[in-house]
Amino acid sequence: MAGVYEHMLSFKTSDRAGYVVLIDPDRIPMDDIEGRVALISRYADLVFIGGSIVTRGSFDEAIRRVKRASEVPVVIFPGDATQVSGGADAIMFLSLVSGRNADLLIGEHVKAAPLVRNLGLEAIPVAYILVESGRTTSVQFMSQTLAIPGDKPEIAMAHALAGEYLGMKAVFLEAGSGAENHVPAGMVKAVSDYVSVPVMVGGGIRTPEMAGELVKSGATFIVTGDIIEKHASESMLEDFSRAVRETCRERG
Repeated sequence: MAGVYEHMLSFKTSDRAGYVVLIDPDRIPMDDIEGRVALISRYADLVFIGGSIVTRGSFDEAIRRVKRASEVPVVIFPGDATQVSGGADAIMFLSLVSGRNADLLIGEHVKAAPLVRNLGLEAIPVAYILVESGRTTSVQFMSQTLAIPGDKPEIAMAHALAGEYLGMKAVFLEAGSGAENHVPAGMVKAVSDYVSVPVMVGGGIRTPEMAGELVKSGATFIVTGDIIEKHASESMLEDFSRAVRETCRERG
């Protein structure tokens, strides 16, 4: 069976983008997760699960429920080393390359790596880059790092390329949960043209039109979270999915 990263690469090598929905288990009641995921997975290409911090319920139980209900691969999007579970298909091995917090560059990874190996999880190393969004987001506060200014694409380009040269297989440009502004389209284009790995973009993407604009700028994957958690409906998911999947990605 093809791995999750191979599935991701299939989008990179085409003109089309993929749609991802991120689920924060702290924000959805456990009893509602399966119904929500069953709906989401009809329109998404991947389901991410995780958050800056998990305070409610069992992360393992949330993973089991999500996996049971999902028709697409389930990938952990961890905030720290506690968010590891063998029930998922893969884990984003996120290194916060835009910050200088050693724990989030390598420290949490050292704690998680043996567990990831023992559980047989596919680990996908990702250069995680925070971009200024107009407000302090949860991930910025929890990571205690500065975000890259939205009008400084060259800084994001250099961080993304450094991540690729270090062997990371994807880049995630993140405005953060609850962001006022999404990652600027100009920055997405600059980074997408500069690296050869898939580029994911998330945070502050509130409309299908925004999603389509970012795909045109070069994003390989569009990730939505807050907007689906707050206003989830089949019509909204269908609109986002269509905007992402039916928009051709520009290549540099």
